[in-house]
Amino acid sequence: MKTDTIAAIATGMSNSGIGIVRLSGGEAFSVIDRIFRNKDGKPVKLSEKKSHTVHYGFIYDGDERVDEALVIVMRGPRSFTAEDTVEIDCHGGVLMVKKILETVIKNGARTAEPGEFTKRAFLNGRIDLSQAEAVADVINAKNDYALKNSVGQLGGSVSRRIKELRAKILYQIAFIESALDDPEHISLDGFSEKLAEDADAMIREIGKLIRSADDGRVMTEGVKTVILGKPNAGKSSLMNLLIGEERAIVTDIAGTTRDTLEEHIYLQGISLNVVDTAGIRDTEDVVEKIGVDRAMKAAREADLIIYVVDGSRPLDENDREIIGFIRGGAGGSGSADAIGDARPNGCDRRAIVLLNKTDLEMRVEKEELERETGCTVIPVSAKEEQGIEELEQEIKRMFYHGNLSFNDEVYITSVRHKEALGKALESLQMVKNSVEQGLPEDFYSIDLMDAYEQLGLIIGEAVDDDVVNEIFAKFCMGK
Repeated sequence: MKTDTIAAIATGMSNSGIGIVRLSGGEAFSVIDRIFRNKDGKPVKLSEKKSHTVHYGFIYDGDERVDEALVIVMRGPRSFTAEDTVEIDCHGGVLMVKKILETVIKNGARTAEPGEFTKRAFLNGRIDLSQAEAVADVINAKNDYALKNSVGQLGGSVSRRIKELRAKILYQIAFIESALDDPEHISLDGFSEKLAEDADAMIREIGKLIRSADDGRVMTEGVKTVILGKPNAGKSSLMNLLIGEERAIVTDIAGTTRDTLEEHIYLQGISLNVVDTAGIRDTEDVVEKIGVDRAMKAAREADLIIYVVDGSRPLDENDREIIGFIRGGAGGSGSADAIGDARPNGCDRRAIVLLNKTDLEMRVEKEELERETGCTVIPVSAKEEQGIEELEQEIKRMFYHGNLSFNDEVYITSVRHKEALGKALESLQMVKNSVEQGLPEDFYSIDLMDAYEQLGLIIGEAVDDDVVNEIFAKFCMGK
């Protein structure tokens, strides 16, 4: 069955050397036949050319020459959408690319919806739903870790793991149903014990995938990092140093920073969402107090805390308050487990302590801070730009336990996937409970089937149209 033909600009809307307009659908070749001519200005039927060939010529709007172009023709199902597909490579001026698209639409195509090319690839069985979502993740990747993981998912790393789990579950369902239908030839003796063992193994595997979601979130969204310290400890100076420009106001006046300042930076290939906060201290200033409250709220939600200590001044009650917080006071909601172990001596939060102002006479010893905080302490001088490399290396060490392997590890980055895995886990645990309670085998089948269907949601084998539409609506145009 022929589908209507969609078209969109597949490259960014900015001036560049090359722009690409993509067509896909049953009339894609007919459309290009109407608008393409060779260098002599004669029409050429690209619909008669071999698949996956490139053709030089010009795009015409009626008798008006629009632009010089290279046109690629790809016959379905050997294309991204598994449909007949045409790509027009033209000059990359914004106005020119728009003109080409207008010409294509005038000659029989319609404007594609966001993500419609990838949606068609999914609907036509070219990729499953997890791979389709990975396409968007590849485009939106903010660091090397996220990009590598997204490429792995696009290659089917999540799909393969989910399909393996579903195959194991389906085998159990089929065995139970077969045994119930033909008890004379298929015995269920000892089956319950074996099922409990198999369910345990699947529970462990799904649990590992769910736990990877914390790493996956940090991978895609970045590490939520909060800089804490008392007034004039050097927090804003550190922030400016990490960013590489003067973003935060730095003065000798305590309480200069009144509100949180957020910036996105990259360190050692790691994406950090860094928040500079108001100095932590007791204050009667209403505005400053609000800033302090916001600072503590941000710290409770953080993946990583960088505690900046003014080494030129003795520790005081404000430092004690921050140390108490780091050691476990005022519990937070951050995803601490998303980062490797940062507490060599009992630091209850993922934190790094910076002993700042080492260019001055020190009143605080490194060893003292390590005992007080239970965290890694790095001597630095934000003013002299010293110790920052050590900070970067420590963050890298903490991040994902210092290393990531994309060869055999699967990291869940989608909230939708995590929810489905959680429900599948619950169903398998109910199977175990049923075995322990000695319930009939029919009960096993019900919960096993539910787990099977929940896993199917991840790859799109059991998902309704509303969910599909919602997923692809988040895509950019032309993809």
